[in-house]
Amino acid sequence: MKRLIFMAASTAMLLAGFEGSAQNNPFFSEFKTPHQVPDFQNIKLDHYLPAYLEAIKQHDAEIAAIANNKARPTFENTIVALDNSGEMLGRVSSVFGNILGTDGDKAMRDLAKQITPLTSKHYDDVNFNEKLFARVKEVYNNKSITKKLTTEQKMLLDKTFKGFVRSGAGLPADKIERLRQINGELSMLSLKFGDNNLAETNNFRLILENKNDLAGLPQSVVNAAAVEAKKAGQEGKWIFTLQKPSMIPFLQYSQKRELRERLYNGYLNRGNNYNENDNKEVIKQILSLSKERSNILGFETTADYILDDRMAKNASNVYKLLDQVLTPALKVAKKELADMQELAKSEGMNEPLQSWDWWYYAEKVRKAKYDLDEEQLRPYFKLENVREGIFYVANKLYGLEFKKINNIPVPNKELTDAFEVTEKGKHIGILYMDYHPRATKRVGAWCTSFRRQSNVDGKFVTPVVSIVTNFSAPTAEAPALLNADEVETFFHEFGHALHNLLSNVHYKGIAATQVPRDFVELPSQINEHWAFQPEVLKVYAKHYKTGEVIPTELVEKLEKSGKFNQGFATVEYTAAARLDLDYYTQKDFSELDINSFEKKSLNSMGIIPQIAPRYRTTYFSHIWGGGYSAGYYSYMWAEVLDADAFDAFAQKGIFDPATAKSFRDNVLSKGGSDDAMIMYKRFRGAEPSIQPLLKNRGLN
Repeated sequence: MKRLIFMAASTAMLLAGFEGSAQNNPFFSEFKTPHQVPDFQNIKLDHYLPAYLEAIKQHDAEIAAIANNKARPTFENTIVALDNSGEMLGRVSSVFGNILGTDGDKAMRDLAKQITPLTSKHYDDVNFNEKLFARVKEVYNNKSITKKLTTEQKMLLDKTFKGFVRSGAGLPADKIERLRQINGELSMLSLKFGDNNLAETNNFRLILENKNDLAGLPQSVVNAAAVEAKKAGQEGKWIFTLQKPSMIPFLQYSQKRELRERLYNGYLNRGNNYNENDNKEVIKQILSLSKERSNILGFETTADYILDDRMAKNASNVYKLLDQVLTPALKVAKKELADMQELAKSEGMNEPLQSWDWWYYAEKVRKAKYDLDEEQLRPYFKLENVREGIFYVANKLYGLEFKKINNIPVPNKELTDAFEVTEKGKHIGILYMDYHPRATKRVGAWCTSFRRQSNVDGKFVTPVVSIVTNFSAPTAEAPALLNADEVETFFHEFGHALHNLLSNVHYKGIAATQVPRDFVELPSQINEHWAFQPEVLKVYAKHYKTGEVIPTELVEKLEKSGKFNQGFATVEYTAAARLDLDYYTQKDFSELDINSFEKKSLNSMGIIPQIAPRYRTTYFSHIWGGGYSAGYYSYMWAEVLDADAFDAFAQKGIFDPATAKSFRDNVLSKGGSDDAMIMYKRFRGAEPSIQPLLKNRGLN
């Protein structure tokens, strides 16, 4: 109780210190900007904390009004009122959370450490409000109310009620107090993990001074490394980092094996260097606290708790799926390794290949088998052209149009692209795109929103969506030229954007991507299927210098090599998914040694040592606060859906209007307004088969 009293006192003092600050704070009123996007250019660092404090104060008042309402609980005065509450808090937190991910400098990260305890306590106050939960429960149990609700309303009610239950509402006071402590500690541990991960990524640099160390590297890769060195004040040298646009080409082409090893091990050992940024103890605390929370809520393990409201339902179903894929994938991966080992031997290397050799020799085998070098493709994948290809697909499928706009605030000065999305002249939403790495930006690629779609009482609120990536940057010699993996990633994240932009439901709580985690990747992953379709390539794959459309023979080579290295790709992903689940199905962490556990887990799968999991434990940000705890399998689960779903397009034509309309009407526009499998079956007519996935990956 002392912690909560101190928190309340601290909040009061903070509020007192910010009297009068509302006048110039953009968060204290609706944004007066085009389409009411966040007023980024006028939002300053010192605006966030007073805005959070005021937003929490307002939300507290709204919650009190709902909880203390003298009228009998109804769907409108309780469930809808709750869904509509916290408007200012949503406005502030969406901006702060997103900017923290893309521009998380030290000042922002320090501020997050102040704000996180405030928001953790606040949401606990809402979830553990007895009067509020009693009203929600009364609506949930009132058959005379529920029988009149639409499917969408029933889903919102169900999600709201279960959200309270899964948070611990209704438990004894001592258990609620412990849950508050756990939630606060976990929120801070997640921040600590992220800070460590960012520091570890930024702290490693491979600095080369000798031109001979650049042997084998394409000129574009050398140029990018020179730009990186110049930014670091080391002009005349070359710097390679752990950002994938820098690291992967080095691993693919560098003839210096010892340098490949140094760079790759730098990547693999992030958070595992026994320094101030080591993540092992942080992870042990996350696991232990998560399991304790799950036990309090009535579940034996964290995986049991997490999977209870997912499509998969339990760990057994997930392991079954992963094993169905891992077994054939390992067989293919071993064949891939044998081919590379044979090639290496023919070149005079007689020792066994290691994990840092895989990309290098895989690229050589690709060249030998398909006469295809990934660097041949880059000139045809200018970032802006790929983007136009993505827009072309969205237009052909869903009639969307994208107009670049310049008179609108943008989240970052380096972000140059903002688009208005329309359909037949009607405004659909705003789309931002933030492309390239920077030191304050977390690694990876993601799609997020600054405002979700809603439609209450006839007021349709359009979404504000953002795609964030870490793609290869332009150099003085060439524009940003993507590799094939980055092209696919671009299409993937745009699929998430479509899910947001085409959402057409009434309530924020079930709009857009507010769906089970193992369903949310369906829209993104199905969109990848259009990336390398010959018809689509001819639209966007144009040489950045000449404008020449990608030659037919190159398209054919790309098509023939489509299943190349899929054993490796599938094994590294599945290994990470299994590792995630292995952690969260454990019941005792008192004697846990992270490195030993990881090794034992991988050995139990039969993973060959030349393949590391896509994410090792100490930098696996998806599962230590990234929303995918016991859920990294979701990409594979969704791939079963997306491969099966794309079969419908393949059978009738990849731009078949009726199939596109059905997918939009039954999946993209529906958000979480119905059961995920029911929505899928309405589109496809049956539950999905795993066979299309195995076929797509060349594993059958």
